[in-house]
Amino acid sequence: MPYPLTGATLLLQGLCTNTVVRFLDLKGNNLQAAGAEALGQLLRQNKSIQSLTLEWNNLGPWEDAFAAFCGALASNGALQQLDLRNNQISHKGAEELALALTRNTHLQQLDLRWNSVGLLGGRALVNCLPRNRTLWRLELAGNNVPGDILRAVEQAMDHNQERQTTSRENRARTHVLSKEVQHLQEEKSRQFLDLMETIDKQRKEMARSSRASAACVGQLQEALNERHSIINALKAKLQMAEAALALSEQKAQGLGELLATAEQEQRSLAQRQAKEHRLEQQEAAERESKLLRDLSAANEKHLLLRNQVDELERKVRAQQEQLFLARQELTNTAAELKIRAVQAEERLELEKKRSRQSLEDVEQLRAKEVEHVTRHLEESERAMQERVQRLEASRLSLEEELSRVKAAALSERGQAEEELIKAKNQVRLEEQQRLAHLEEKLRLLAQARDEAQSACLQQRQTVADAQARASQLSLQVEGLRRRLEELQQELSNKDQEKVAEVTRVRVELREQNGRLQAELTAQEALREKVAALERQLKVMAGDHREALLDRESENASLREKLRLKEAEIARIREEEAQRASFLQNAVLAYVQGSPLRALSPQK
Repeated sequence: MPYPLTGATLLLQGLCTNTVVRFLDLKGNNLQAAGAEALGQLLRQNKSIQSLTLEWNNLGPWEDAFAAFCGALASNGALQQLDLRNNQISHKGAEELALALTRNTHLQQLDLRWNSVGLLGGRALVNCLPRNRTLWRLELAGNNVPGDILRAVEQAMDHNQERQTTSRENRARTHVLSKEVQHLQEEKSRQFLDLMETIDKQRKEMARSSRASAACVGQLQEALNERHSIINALKAKLQMAEAALALSEQKAQGLGELLATAEQEQRSLAQRQAKEHRLEQQEAAERESKLLRDLSAANEKHLLLRNQVDELERKVRAQQEQLFLARQELTNTAAELKIRAVQAEERLELEKKRSRQSLEDVEQLRAKEVEHVTRHLEESERAMQERVQRLEASRLSLEEELSRVKAAALSERGQAEEELIKAKNQVRLEEQQRLAHLEEKLRLLAQARDEAQSACLQQRQTVADAQARASQLSLQVEGLRRRLEELQQELSNKDQEKVAEVTRVRVELREQNGRLQAELTAQEALREKVAALERQLKVMAGDHREALLDRESENASLREKLRLKEAEIARIREEEAQRASFLQNAVLAYVQGSPLRALSPQK
């Protein structure tokens, strides 16, 4: 339903502060000047409308209002589609629209069908398109625009569309690559944090096991003290104690050998693991540096190819601009030649008219002179006849005078005829000179026409050469585009290789974690062996107590042997203390020099 003028203006003023409406259709409302000004205010203040349809609204005849509307369109940053069909937009309105399009960076579709843009408006729109890179659809059907301008508009639209497609693809690929890199960084940091947590857990477990071993050593020390007190209290059972001590010495030697072999195995295993870990770290660092170098080289190639593509696009634009200027010069020269030909024909007609007029004037002048001479001759003849009539009486006496008068008349008549012939000759000479001058002008005009035709041929040749260069440049751009696609494929392959390398490093880290866990299980097995040995020692201590209780009666006879055995027991105790200290030092050195400690952060 069409609104009245005031209603449409109020509606547009109300929409200035609206932030919800995205599509506005005002088709067939005859808005005219007030509506155009209200539309300009709407485009300046509203930031949400993306599509505006203004078909059949008679906006073109009001040039000042339409100029205000175009100025508002230039500063608008939200409108993407504009329909201005059947609005009687002239070439001046098209020039205002072209000026607005040079500053607008968001409009993508513009429909100007069935207006009165004409040749000048089409040229203005074509001149503004190289500075607008967002408009990819411009409709100019039904505007009396020449075909070459329509083709130039189509080429500019295709170029803008290809540029937007390429930029969108590049943005999508960059976004995907950034997401992938961010994901890899997050995965790597998460794996590193998991590894640090497992290392901290292992360190805590090792500290707990060292504390447990220290407690076990304390308990063993307490058991030894208890055994010493029991031996001091039960010296009578020394003989059985000797045998038990011999057995215990043999077992202690076996345990010592086992501990020594276990320590040696642990040292060798720790050294081997440290070497393997260093080698793996070096290989991982080399792989990572190689991947970074490959990625940087691929990025440099990508930037170089992008710069080449931009340079070729600039060259293509320059060639297109030269082609358009050549076409424009060709049309201008053709128009000037037509104007000159028309002027030459007009001058030729004027010269013909002037020559005809001069010939007519000369003929009239000659006729007047002949008439004057004939009249003069007739008058003189009448005078002579009157004289003859008056002097008929004295004819005889005056025959000589009459003959002289006749001779004078004849001479005057000859002079008059000679003057008439001279006038005719002069007129003929002037006419011949004028004809020669006109023929020279015609020859010069024909020469100028030939020169213009040769210039037109040269211009056509230059246009054909420019078109050939443009086609060659387009082929080069196509080849570079294919090369860019190949490089992008190589970059994707490199990314896939990087992902495979990362997955392989993850697998290796998991295998390393499995080996560490296997080592932890081996340490747990060793701890269980130590606990079993401690239990055997406790059983042996119980056996010793029972043997001492059974042999209390033999204590008196074996005191001397008991003293010797006490010295030997002291030596064995010192050796056990030394072995315990050696074991503790070895465990601490193993904990401090293990690869897990090397990977753990410094606290």
